[in-house]
Amino acid sequence: MHKKLFIPGPVEVRKDVLEKMATPMIGHRSKDASALQRGISDKLRKVFYTKEEILLSTSSGSGLMEGAIRCTTKKRAAVFSIGAFGKRWYEMAKFNNVPADLFAVEMGEAITPEMVDDALSTGKYDSIFVTHNETSTGIMNPIEEIAEVVKKYPEVVFCIDAVSSAAGSKIEVDKLGIDICVTSSQKAIGLPPGLAICTFSKKALERAKTIEFRGYYLDLLQLYNFIQKKDYQYPSTPSISHMYALDYALDLMLEEGLDNRFNRHIEMAKYVRAWAKKYFDLFGDEKHLSNTVTAIKNTRGISVADLNKELGKRGFAISNGYGDLKEKTFRIAHMAEMTLDDIKELLENIEDILNLK
Repeated sequence: MHKKLFIPGPVEVRKDVLEKMATPMIGHRSKDASALQRGISDKLRKVFYTKEEILLSTSSGSGLMEGAIRCTTKKRAAVFSIGAFGKRWYEMAKFNNVPADLFAVEMGEAITPEMVDDALSTGKYDSIFVTHNETSTGIMNPIEEIAEVVKKYPEVVFCIDAVSSAAGSKIEVDKLGIDICVTSSQKAIGLPPGLAICTFSKKALERAKTIEFRGYYLDLLQLYNFIQKKDYQYPSTPSISHMYALDYALDLMLEEGLDNRFNRHIEMAKYVRAWAKKYFDLFGDEKHLSNTVTAIKNTRGISVADLNKELGKRGFAISNGYGDLKEKTFRIAHMAEMTLDDIKELLENIEDILNLK
């Protein structure tokens, strides 16, 4: 039996989107491939509220995250972490021999603008990396406030991990001065995993030109130069199947209306939060809760594994806590094409299984 996924990725994918991946192949050096990829980039510019270039990579979001930290750090990177995925960016820097410092907060907390100001005011850093939405803790950083601080330091390249928030939460890339905003296909965009996406500003482009060792497959400058020269074709063979599905999914997104989409995510988030406070409690700072996934404190001491086993028999799946938070929390995602009715159905089943009153 198929389990409807309420986990923080991969997400439940619409049947018609999945069917688009079965579209017959075309040559990746054909005019049809150029037209497909150019159209995708034009639509993604609307989703990201940017006039800058869009880059695609046949990888997970981590691929372009690694590319970003390699291609924009000449002096030293400041990496801000609120959980497992912020730390991943720091690990990428370390293992690629990129000088970096990690600024971390307790799990459940958000980065403050003051923390960012204190770090950047030292003059040590020429790039900054911030996780917008941390799925391990259900916390969303105050990116608008952080962006205002970063604007005070025009020499700093500003990179955002929006893997679990883009297309589910409004991120106005150009207005916020974000140079590279990374996401991937299997979260709020609502596709199977396998495709990464990022915006790429002129400032990021100019910085990349000054860096000698940018890698090869994940060299953002090479990706940028190639699509300019070859009319939106890529240096390596891309996943055409994902692109057919993405093109279709973006049409659905724009048809729904971006503000309607973001409001749907907020509506689902608020419903889950209210439910969590009624029967359990919320994990983390309530001023900075995610719009795409809610982390719930296991105040009743239930076996989350057993709950998920029973949910599986009914055709649902949620997530246990991440890492050290396993069994101490559980997580319910509300992103991509999920609706409030889907959320209500899931929560009613949890109430029934646990006999919640």
